[in-house]
Amino acid sequence: MTVFNLGSINADLVYRLPHLPAPGETLASSEFSRGLGGKGANMSVAAARAAARCVHLGAVGADGGWAVERLLEYGVDTRHIRTVDGPTGHAIIMVDDAGENAIVLHPGANHELTAEHLEPLAEARDGDVFVFQNETSLQREGAEMASARGMRVAYAAAPFDADAVRAVLPLLDLLVLNAVEAAQLAEATGMQPQALPVRDVVVTRGPDGCDWHDTDAGTTRHFDALKVRPVDTTGAGDTFTGYLLAGLDRGMPMAQAIGLATKAAALMVTRHGTADVIPDLREVQDLSL
Repeated sequence: MTVFNLGSINADLVYRLPHLPAPGETLASSEFSRGLGGKGANMSVAAARAAARCVHLGAVGADGGWAVERLLEYGVDTRHIRTVDGPTGHAIIMVDDAGENAIVLHPGANHELTAEHLEPLAEARDGDVFVFQNETSLQREGAEMASARGMRVAYAAAPFDADAVRAVLPLLDLLVLNAVEAAQLAEATGMQPQALPVRDVVVTRGPDGCDWHDTDAGTTRHFDALKVRPVDTTGAGDTFTGYLLAGLDRGMPMAQAIGLATKAAALMVTRHGTADVIPDLREVQDLSL
């Protein structure tokens, strides 16, 4: 089976500063790094490292060849990533010595997707997984096409946008969101997660684990997080989602797939970085706490 991911691809440009700049202030950074990021890219890498076949649907600018090569290196099928006019999406991340940060995000190529980017879904089979987030265009169109083909439609509703969620809610089989996003969705729709018209709703709660709502059965099951010492939570939620989908794609029951994803996320928060440091399946399976 296959996971098709309509997802963002970003360059994370990280600058270490003594403090965040005030208006009009110019600062020299003490460190600089460029890494692969974007919620879509993170999820594709996580799914691929969890031993799923993952096909990424997305776009970069002419400056994004390195990002495509890195995705390929990590096991992602990159044949359908297209090059468009304009720059690759990127985030300028300023981090000070106290760990505070300020981020400027430019969507770039991620918002330049056209109907051609969805053509690979014609290859999908009944039961394949389609996942998307809120960092690209064509969300509704992709979900409609995937649903019509009998795919399992999964949605990570971040960055949160109530209108975007409403537009795709009737098409979803699986919704993954964090506790803050769940509260925002409840305020916007008047429905708690367990009342949503989606078969499976997973609400992640950071160090408090996650809740799985099986709305057909009317049941809720809580999963504890593993006890680790976190150093960087960036990308942990994306890692969780990618591993969850990979487990489901391989036929795992939901509870088993959540257990695998929980371990992957726990290992992820012990590392600095995003897509480049997502653990592989052997590391996750070997994790013992």
